[in-house]
Amino acid sequence: MIPARGGSTRIPGKNIRSFFGKPILTYSIEAAQQSEMFSEIVVSTDDEKIAAVAEQYGAAVPFMRPKEISDDVTGVGEVLAHAVAELEKQGQRFPLVCLIYATAPLIRAQDLVAACKLLQDSGKDFVFSAAAFASPIFRSFEIQQDGTAKMFWPQHYNANSQDLPEAYHDAGQFCWSRREALSESPVVFSERGVPFVIPRYRVMDVDTPEDWEHAELLYQV
Repeated sequence: MIPARGGSTRIPGKNIRSFFGKPILTYSIEAAQQSEMFSEIVVSTDDEKIAAVAEQYGAAVPFMRPKEISDDVTGVGEVLAHAVAELEKQGQRFPLVCLIYATAPLIRAQDLVAACKLLQDSGKDFVFSAAAFASPIFRSFEIQQDGTAKMFWPQHYNANSQDLPEAYHDAGQFCWSRREALSESPVVFSERGVPFVIPRYRVMDVDTPEDWEHAELLYQV
């Protein structure tokens, strides 16, 4: 399931904006197709233009997403649960479900395949894409209103970077789930989930115009 609502504010029309000659949404659709892992590739959207692009590139849009879960505060977990419920009303059931983000042009089919195998081998409920932070987060700081810096963890001011634990973040590409786990409260970052680590140069969660430019640079590497 690829969630792609139509109301992006920071990058208008983000999900179908051209990225090196084709709508950015299509990179996610094509990676899913190339993985040969899915019996159904569904785009959940509230936007007719996005639906048309999705269908043009081979995805299904068997329902339109309701307005009440198409705002910028609804989580992807709720959108995924809605999509699965709608498909099950139509008589379709799936043992595994994968959420793929719509603006992930660096996504690779082989990662989807390997992450699914990790889910099956681990026995966990979730496997999600992850990447390491480029710099040690334990030496990070915020900028105060007066322009000065305040460390989040001042006790690590004199620590050497190599002595600090490596920290990771959600890579914003995909998350595999067991169907039965979606019926419960899904807590991915827990003992129920396993991160699938992707190199930093293949990760860019596109939320802002600066992210978009960064993704373009990484795509050309």
